[in-house]
Amino acid sequence: MSTEIKHPLPPFTMETALQKVQMAEDAWNSKDSKKVSRAYTKDSEWRNRTKFIIGRKEIEQFLTNKWEKEKQYTLKKELWGFRNNRIAVKFTYEYHNEQGQWFRAYGNELWEFNENGLMQRRYASINDLEIEEKDRLLK
Repeated sequence: MSTEIKHPLPPFTMETALQKVQMAEDAWNSKDSKKVSRAYTKDSEWRNRTKFIIGRKEIEQFLTNKWEKEKQYTLKKELWGFRNNRIAVKFTYEYHNEQGQWFRAYGNELWEFNENGLMQRRYASINDLEIEEKDRLLK
């Protein structure tokens, strides 16, 4: 049985925390739910808004559903802080729904990683704001 490892590994430095955040941003912007789910432990715990999600299968299904509804999804993540095996991130993303209404979402995430660099906990607080397409910041 092979051990899964996702570099960089904790404890994080400024350089490796920034790298982890950029890797997450790139993965989420790919909108590849299978690829994104592999960054998490098999039993990873999530809170995303009011949803509680456990494990890769649920993460993958959640993200598949998310990106089916959130068209032209574009995300920007920013390191807020880090310590040992934890990283705090603030983020903004934009998308439109089936009816063409644009939204900008603002949020914060708290991440906790295991010793192999896989995220074992993710807690996200997110707020959406309706915007006009002309007011988009992320393209």
